[in-house]
Amino acid sequence: MDRKGSAVWQGTIREGKGTVSTESGALKDAAYSFTSRFEHGAGTNPEELLGAAHAGCFSMALSGQLAAEKLTAERIATTATVTVEKLESGFTITRVHLAVEAKIAGADQATFERLAGAAKAGCPVSKLFNANITLDAKLVG
Repeated sequence: MDRKGSAVWQGTIREGKGTVSTESGALKDAAYSFTSRFEHGAGTNPEELLGAAHAGCFSMALSGQLAAEKLTAERIATTATVTVEKLESGFTITRVHLAVEAKIAGADQATFERLAGAAKAGCPVSKLFNANITLDAKLVG
């Protein structure tokens, strides 16, 4: 299975601008720029798109882990914070922090943490990152 994302960039790194799109059309010509990536300008950036992808992948992986234990989440809400730092070697994604809150009838905190850890390790997007990935897992009632 192959999935495609694409980008078009025009101009210099600081003054230029670009768009990103997905093969499915869910994202079409979304604007990005130096300011949306490294400052607070309008538009998206690769790191927030990676964060959304990681949050979505992890949430699905957690649902799969729960199903294996005969548990079903009423709701799984995940935020992935992707940290970029300027190192000697250049800008690098140095870590990703996953924060998940879930409502799961019949689950206890210890089971939830174990399954969330397995989901973090097993999620294909987690495996993609060469970064420290941390997790906070909160079961809500």
